Amino acid sequence: MGKFENDAREMLRLVGGKENIAALTHCVTRMRFTLVDPSIADVPAIEALPSAKGSFTQAGQFQVIIGNEVADFYDEFVAISGITGVSTEEAKKLAAQNGNPLQRAMGAIAEVFAPLIPAIITGGLILGFRNVLGDMPYFGPDGNATLASMSVFWSGVNHFLWLIGEAVFHLGIPVGICWSVTRKMGGTEMLGIVMGLTLVSSQLLNAYAVAGATEETWAQYSWDFGFAQVHMVGYQAQVIPAILAAITFNYLERFFKKIVPSIIQMILVPFCSILLSVMAAHFVLGPFGWWLGSGVSSIVNAGITGDFRVIFGAIFGGLYAPLVITGLHHMTNAIDLQLIADFGGTMLWPMIALSNIAQGSAVLAMCVLQKKDENAEQVNIPASLSCYLGVTEPAIFGVNIKYVFPFVCGMIGSSVAGLLSCLFSCTANAIGVGGLPGILAMQPQSMLPYAMCMAVAVAVPFVLTFLVGKRQGIDKAAAAAGDAAAALEAEQAAHEATLAALPSSVKADAAPNTVVAPMTGVAVDMTGVPDPVFASLAMGKGVAIEPASGAVYSPVTGTVTMLAGTGHALGLLADDGTEILIHIGIDTVELNGAPFTPRCQANQKVKAGDLLLVADLPAIQKAGKPTTTMVIVTNSDDYADIAPTLGNCTAGDAVIKLSK
Repeated sequence: MGKFENDAREMLRLVGGKENIAALTHCVTRMRFTLVDPSIADVPAIEALPSAKGSFTQAGQFQVIIGNEVADFYDEFVAISGITGVSTEEAKKLAAQNGNPLQRAMGAIAEVFAPLIPAIITGGLILGFRNVLGDMPYFGPDGNATLASMSVFWSGVNHFLWLIGEAVFHLGIPVGICWSVTRKMGGTEMLGIVMGLTLVSSQLLNAYAVAGATEETWAQYSWDFGFAQVHMVGYQAQVIPAILAAITFNYLERFFKKIVPSIIQMILVPFCSILLSVMAAHFVLGPFGWWLGSGVSSIVNAGITGDFRVIFGAIFGGLYAPLVITGLHHMTNAIDLQLIADFGGTMLWPMIALSNIAQGSAVLAMCVLQKKDENAEQVNIPASLSCYLGVTEPAIFGVNIKYVFPFVCGMIGSSVAGLLSCLFSCTANAIGVGGLPGILAMQPQSMLPYAMCMAVAVAVPFVLTFLVGKRQGIDKAAAAAGDAAAALEAEQAAHEATLAALPSSVKADAAPNTVVAPMTGVAVDMTGVPDPVFASLAMGKGVAIEPASGAVYSPVTGTVTMLAGTGHALGLLADDGTEILIHIGIDTVELNGAPFTPRCQANQKVKAGDLLLVADLPAIQKAGKPTTTMVIVTNSDDYADIAPTLGNCTAGDAVIKLSK
C-alpha cells in the first residue's frame, strides 16, 4: 500500500468519483481538478483528510493543497482512479473557460515560468554560495579578506560555480523561456531551444557590454547588408525579448504548417519559421522588448529606490501574500529578472522572501496556540516549515486564510519588513531562493540589514497572531479539541478491545425454515421503524432489532452475496434459498463506513452464528442516526407466511419462522 493510497481513494470519492473529473493535473504543491459539477465535491471532508492542507477554487479549477509530496499523491490518485489521457493542457484549457482575461494571462505567465523554477532556485543558491566565497570581505587576520582571496581551493570553487550561475541566469533564462513558450503553444520544442540560443550566441555582443559599447565596438558587432546595418546584440538574462521571439516563432510555424504541402513540410516549415523569427527577433522584437523591459524595470526600480521607497516597500510587502491567492505573483519573476539584468540586482525579491517568512511566522504562532490539537498541528508544522523554505501555499490556504487573522497579521509583518528592506536598500543578486535561505542570494553589503528585516518578519507576525489568537480563544478551542481527540481515542481503544473480546461465532438455533437473530437486543415489529421504505415492507417482510451490542452474526447458513462498501448493509443467500438483507441503522450510509468493521467478504461461505460485522453503536448514535437494524427476507413472495418472534433476543435465537 502506498503512503497516500487511503487518502487518494477517499479523495476520489469525495470529489464525486471519476465521472465528475473532467481533467486532472498538479503543480508543485496542489492537486488541480476541473470538475464537471463542482457542487458535488465535499469540501469540508476533503480538507479533513490527513494529507490535505486546505483547498480553494481559482480560475475554474478546484485545487487541493498537498504540499511538496504532491507528485507522489498524484501518481497514487491516478493509479487508483484509472484516469488516463487527462493532460495538463486539457485541464488548463477546460479551467480557463471559467477564468477572466486577466486570470488567463497570469495563468499563461505562470505556465511559462513554472518549469524554470528548479533551475532558477539552483542558480540562486549557486550565486548565494559565490557571495559567501568571493564577495564577503569578513575573513582573514584583519577581517577584510574574502575566502576566495585567501585560498586557492576556494578561489577555484568560486570560479567553477560561475559555470552554473552563468548557465542559469545569463544564458539559460532566454533559452528556457523560448523552450517553455514553445512547449505551451504546442510547437517544435527543439526549434524553440534553437530560437533561444540565437539570442545568447557568443557571436553577439554580450548584453552586459551594450551600455559601454563604442563606435569601434559596433563596427565589430554589426551585420552589414549594404543598404542597412544591424547591431549584433545579445539578450543574455532578458525576459521580454525571449517571450516575444518565442511567440513569433510559434505563430510562424503554425502558419507555414497550414500553407505548406505535407510532402515538403519537414523541410520548409522549420527552415522558414526559424529563419523569419530570428530575423524578427534581432531586427524588431529584440530592440522593442529590450526597451519595454527596461522601461518596466526602470519604473519599478524608481519606486523601490526613490524618495517614496519606504511607502512602496510597505505596500508591496503587505500585498504580496494576496497576490499569491490571485496568481498575479508569477509576474514578479519577469520583473525581478529584468531588474537583475538592468541594474545588477533586485530589491523586489528580498521583499518576496520576507513575505514568505511573515506568513510562516503567523503559522508558527498558530502552532503554539494549537499545540494541544494534534490534528491542527499536522497541518501547522509542515506549513510553517514550508513557508520558511519559500513555499507559501500550504500556509496561506491551509491555515492563515482559514482563520483570516493570521493572514492579516502576516501581511502587517511583511509590510513592516518590506518598508525596512527598501529603507536599507537590501538587494539580491538572484531570485528563486525564498524564505530564510533567501539571505544567501543577498549582496554582501545587504546581508546584515536584511538579517534585521528577517527578524522583524519573524517577530511581528508571530506576536500579533499570538495576541489576537489568545483574545479569540484559539488556544482554548485547541485544548478542547485535544481533549475531544483524547476522548475519541479512548473510545476507539475501548471499541477495539470490544472487537478483540467478541467470539467469532455464537450458538444458533438454526432449525429448517428459521432465521436467527443476527444481534442481541429487542426484536420489534418492522412496520413501526422510522423509515417509510422499511416500514412499508416494500423490500420484504422481516423483523427489526433494537441492538444492545454491535456484533452482527449470520442469521442463516449460506453465502455472503453482498457487502456494502460503506459496511452498513450486507446480503446473504441461505442454502435453502432464503434471501436475507441485514441493514444496520437508518441513513447510516451517510456515515461513509466509519462505524463499521467488516469481518467477512462477498462470496464467503458462512454458518448461522458466524461473526459477519461489528458496528460501533455509540458512534452511530453520536452521529444522530438510529441504530435500529432491519433483518429482511427479500424474496418474501416465495413464502406463504413469515412470522417474526418479538421481544428480547440474543444473537442466535430464532426470530423468524418461514413457511411455504
